[in-house]
Amino acid sequence: MKLVSYIRIGRPRVGRLVDGGIVELEASTPHGRAGLRQLIARCALAEIAAETEGVGPTVALSDVTLLPVIPDPAKILCIGLNYANHVAETKRSDAQYPTVFVRFADSQVGHLQPIVRPVGCEHFDYEGELAIVIGRGGRNIAEAEALGHIAGYACYNDGSARDWQRHTSQFTPGKTFPGTGGFGPALVTPDEIGDYRDLPIATRLNGEVMQQASLADLIFPIPRLIAYCSAFTPLSPGDVIVTGTPGGVGDRRDPPVYLKPGDTVEVDIGAVGVLSNQVVDAL
Repeated sequence: MKLVSYIRIGRPRVGRLVDGGIVELEASTPHGRAGLRQLIARCALAEIAAETEGVGPTVALSDVTLLPVIPDPAKILCIGLNYANHVAETKRSDAQYPTVFVRFADSQVGHLQPIVRPVGCEHFDYEGELAIVIGRGGRNIAEAEALGHIAGYACYNDGSARDWQRHTSQFTPGKTFPGTGGFGPALVTPDEIGDYRDLPIATRLNGEVMQQASLADLIFPIPRLIAYCSAFTPLSPGDVIVTGTPGGVGDRRDPPVYLKPGDTVEVDIGAVGVLSNQVVDAL
């Protein structure tokens, strides 16, 4: 099942993405009055799957504005330096533990919405990544049980203001400008994915492949990330963990390739979908 968050007729809504459009959850029902984070917390996804199975679209994609998959996550935990070829291009040493930084909810936009190059940022970069959304919360989650805590997967573009990222050794200032990260198009439930390690990941800039890898290449695999993050903070339904980007970022190319207005960035993760965003300048 694929679920989307969106705006229609001025109101935030949730629906199931199907061929030809969206099956909108009826606004008169408890499901239709809740956001996707709240539905995950209520353990309502299986019920929604059963209710919408075989139902044709009730809303056209062209009639909605897609939001970030989870518009209001309590936590967005991002993992840095999680592919060997990215570690190599940054000339950093191997690490014993995952590198973790945060994003804020207002730094995200949905599929087909513009990502925003910040004012004064000359080094705006793409980072294609797989995001996981927590379904069942917990603290000190065991690696052997971690995959059972996932509600679904989505594409993510961890857009980075490299100028600000380099102000100190801390990444966060370069990662949290409003509207710099793409998150979408949909939450894809694990039954549609199978083994996440079989997924390919690619980032295209104006149609040209810039990053290409397999999720099997993660240095710290997803169960390890969930276990590690849940050790220092409780994970709650709807929390997001962004799992890291492969080598090929624009900042490390020779010469560097930075995003400019009019560019289109696509993050393609096979069965998870394709996230597309065009770059604009901040007003």
